Amino acid sequence: MFEFQQYLGFLLFLTILTIGFWLMIFLVHFVFYWIFGATRELLKERKAAKRALEQA
Repeated sequence: MFEFQQYLGFLLFLTILTIGFWLMIFLVHFVFYWIFGATRELLKERKAAKRALEQA
């Protein structure tokens, strides 16, 4: 049969692949969250500037 040492390379590959997958998921969500927040703040600033221009 097979011994544990024969699986070490495969287990290392699976570990690195899994870490990479979850890191990619985290970074994609972080970037979308960042873009959404920046867009929201930009729209708030434009709305506030428009109100200030109308009141003046």
